[in-house]
Amino acid sequence: MMKNICSSIVLLWASVCSFAQADSTQVENTLAQASTVVITKAQADSAYINNDFANAVNLYEHILANQGESADIYYNLGNSYYKMDNIAKAIVNYEKALVLNPGNGDIRFNLELAQSKTVDKVTPMSEVFLVTWIKNLTNTMSEKGWAKMGIITFILMLLMLALYFFSKKIALKKIGFISAVCLLLVCIIANVFASSQKNEAQSHGTAIIMAPSVTVKSTPNEGGTDLFILHEGHKVNIKDNTMREWKEIQLEDGNAGWVPASVIEII
Repeated sequence: MMKNICSSIVLLWASVCSFAQADSTQVENTLAQASTVVITKAQADSAYINNDFANAVNLYEHILANQGESADIYYNLGNSYYKMDNIAKAIVNYEKALVLNPGNGDIRFNLELAQSKTVDKVTPMSEVFLVTWIKNLTNTMSEKGWAKMGIITFILMLLMLALYFFSKKIALKKIGFISAVCLLLVCIIANVFASSQKNEAQSHGTAIIMAPSVTVKSTPNEGGTDLFILHEGHKVNIKDNTMREWKEIQLEDGNAGWVPASVIEII
């Protein structure tokens, strides 16, 4: 009798465990299916076209979180925020798009349009013309664009060297040598620019003010002296990023101070 009771208990326990395991497996499968739902750019673009900007924002941000960064997605996300009159968020995403694709004229135009709606107007420090020209030249292409140019010019340089070494005509030798030297210079410049673009993308050395207004302090605490006030959407350089709660920022005109980390979004 006791043996039959024990057997019944064991069978009942096994049934319960089997049911629980099946139920758990069903839940896991449901979650797995939910996580594998792929949201496409076309869906997000459709929401934007239909003026459903809040939904477009959610879809674009989901794509960025699950499928990686893209200049196009950041750009469209910036457009969506701009349509919602969230200028600070629009600027943040335009800036991120510009980091990935600095030569895109549409991104730069929309960024300047959004910046024109900000309150603060700061006159930047004067810069040597050559430095400005080099920066503008560097920003005509992305890191990948300059890297590709470096590879192409290196291959062409090898071909010109082959022409120089194996050609029997003096004229062709001269063409090969001069071309190889010029291509070598272009190759070096392209690699330097690519490295510069990569460092800028990885440095995260700039940020956007996200609060409606913030008082910049002389020290990293609320008891510091008030220096000046900044408003949302203004871009700042991060001078000191070592503290968690406070960040030292610097403006284009050289003025610097401390703001709470919570009021900025790093690009």
